[in-house]
Amino acid sequence: MIVGGGPAGMMAGYLLARAGVDVAVLEKHPDFFRDFRGDTIHPSTLELMYELELLGDFLKLPHQELGQVRGIFNGHAVPVADFSRLPTHCKFIAFMPQWDFLNFLAERGKQFPTFTLHMEHEAVDLLFENDRVVGVRAKTPAGERDFRADLVIGADGRHAITHEKARLELMELGAPIDVLWMRLSKRRDDPPQTLGFFRHGKLLVLLDRDDYFQVGFVIPKGGFDEIKQRGLSALHQEIVQLGPFLKDRITELDDWSKIKLLTVQINRLKKWCREGLLCIGDNAHAMSPAGGVGINLALQDAVATANLLAAKLKTRAVSVAELSEVQARREWPTRVIQRMQVFIHRHVVTGRSSGSDDKLPFFLHLFIWFPFLRTLPARMIGLGPRPEHIQSPKA
Repeated sequence: MIVGGGPAGMMAGYLLARAGVDVAVLEKHPDFFRDFRGDTIHPSTLELMYELELLGDFLKLPHQELGQVRGIFNGHAVPVADFSRLPTHCKFIAFMPQWDFLNFLAERGKQFPTFTLHMEHEAVDLLFENDRVVGVRAKTPAGERDFRADLVIGADGRHAITHEKARLELMELGAPIDVLWMRLSKRRDDPPQTLGFFRHGKLLVLLDRDDYFQVGFVIPKGGFDEIKQRGLSALHQEIVQLGPFLKDRITELDDWSKIKLLTVQINRLKKWCREGLLCIGDNAHAMSPAGGVGINLALQDAVATANLLAAKLKTRAVSVAELSEVQARREWPTRVIQRMQVFIHRHVVTGRSSGSDDKLPFFLHLFIWFPFLRTLPARMIGLGPRPEHIQSPKA
């Protein structure tokens, strides 16, 4: 039983069903359409699609390909990451709406007889017997229903009911920023996709969704009320200072209802499991949007889960010691990425102005002078620490 139909849940469901394990995925929404879902499909994930023999069909979905990541720092364009040297079949990031990605996995999963996807099924509680999790109570269109399972995989995100009901302790690492999320129209002559527009501690990110931009604007943690008090025109001015080409359409944001607040969290569970329950993805470790790596880490968790547990689950329930092997495998990469994100937020992107000098910081000159250095962030962003490969069986 998998709670949550996000990247971790859908990938785990697909891989377990592929191995012949009976699996049901519970998704509380009627569809996968969410504007706040991330869009970046990194080379590590594309490599998984290749290993599953799904890459050709996957790349037929609408997407944009980014072979290099560049940022605009204090008005200067800097190439930061070059994916051309990665040891993968796809040497680019694919920008694809996450709902397309999830629908793709769902349709492929339904081809397996042991896969079931229940939409509009919201987990509201865990079922216990002798201190072991034995299932989930869910709210469905037909009323509440109990689902029993040998294993519950909690993939229900950062506000997870599963780890809350299981009383698993959460460790907050702190994030000094939040993000305002909005839409602006796109023009044919707009600049190409970039990592973002940085200026004096502030950041503007534009995700290309073909006919419009999904816009992320970083603000100080808890600062939304103060921004509202200053008024929409002040916000317009701050955004245009980072992305001047948006001046001709910024007034499309003519009401606060068009601007959503995303609260950024960086945390992780001290223990990812207990008897009968395993937490993965954002449930086990909420990530910052920095680098767009959260989706791909969640997918890596799902792959490790299937690699370690699929063959066992086909014949029996697994022990808490066996569940702990997933955390042992995936916690180190999580710690590495979270430490980097905390550093970036505290020293680079704070949501606050940090001066008026428009010079390019010295360390960024290194990426211009020495192109081979772009391989290092490319590996961290594109592959991450300890990338997983498909080792789970195929029934």
